[in-house]
Amino acid sequence: MGSGLTVTVFGAYGHTGRFVVAQLRERGFVPVLSGRDADKLRVLASETGFDARPASVEDPASLDRALSGAAAVINCAGPFATTAAPVIEAALRAGIPYLDVAAEIEANADTFAHFTDRARAAEAVIVPAMAFYGGLGDLLATAAMGDWTTADEAHIAYGLNSWHPTTGTRTAGAVSRQRRGGGRVVYTNGRLEHRHDDAPTLQWPFPDPMGPRAVIGEFTMADVVTVPSHLAIPEVRTYMTIEAAREVSAPDTPTPAAVDERGRSAQTFLVDVLVRSGDTERRAVARGQDIYAVTAPLVVEAVDRILTGRTRTVGVASAGELFDAPDFLRALSSHISVELRP
Repeated sequence: MGSGLTVTVFGAYGHTGRFVVAQLRERGFVPVLSGRDADKLRVLASETGFDARPASVEDPASLDRALSGAAAVINCAGPFATTAAPVIEAALRAGIPYLDVAAEIEANADTFAHFTDRARAAEAVIVPAMAFYGGLGDLLATAAMGDWTTADEAHIAYGLNSWHPTTGTRTAGAVSRQRRGGGRVVYTNGRLEHRHDDAPTLQWPFPDPMGPRAVIGEFTMADVVTVPSHLAIPEVRTYMTIEAAREVSAPDTPTPAAVDERGRSAQTFLVDVLVRSGDTERRAVARGQDIYAVTAPLVVEAVDRILTGRTRTVGVASAGELFDAPDFLRALSSHISVELRP
């Protein structure tokens, strides 16, 4: 448990940031509230009683103040193409672990490309995409692999009954589309490739009770960065139920609305992961509620494991490489139900 250790949350007043702050408090950590908007921080500080330290990625000294005395920093403030590098630099100066919840493919790829050597040399821990997209899929794929050292393909299918995007999701999507020139990205033949054709549609055989559903193939998420960062899989493909893909793209879809005392929305998810080697397939399935809310226990469990030495490496690492994936997933049993199907 947190044992009173302080953890700075950059972007604490955002939709996901608030879930992270609440989860840190529940786990015994003391959140330090940080972000660019001093007024929003002041409101959140009055609600929670935690210390607020405004900071901007354009002002390194302000980031240093925000991280002063903290045991770790969690970056919840997108677009991560703008925020990740400055906050990582501040974490390296402070000598503390950095984690973020970035779903932006390009931002996560940049973190691996730009900080791998420096983080390893400093024996620092930097964990990009420690969230529903990127982190959970990587943990599931790693657990499904078991004793395999290589596989031919990994398929990660997202069965969302709905997807009401946050403002941050819309902003991150716009940044990614701009960086891709309006195209899309896939991971094939062991590398990221850009395409400008329409993504295919197909049926995905989700397990019961969802059953087969129409999905958009090559609806590429952060898993195409995290999974192949440490698993020898040349083809990593992700899929999204058509209804959810349409909702997240529609300009008039509302933001998430809370339906329970924890602030979660009514959204449910089923993540179906299949890895194939030759003619043999292995599967892992996760079920839960609210993709934004479930990011909080994912990233806070990661913080706890890093600070208590339950890690497997240093440097820039994804969840599946850094942690014992089956054990990590078991620790989330009150938030996510997981089934491994070897």
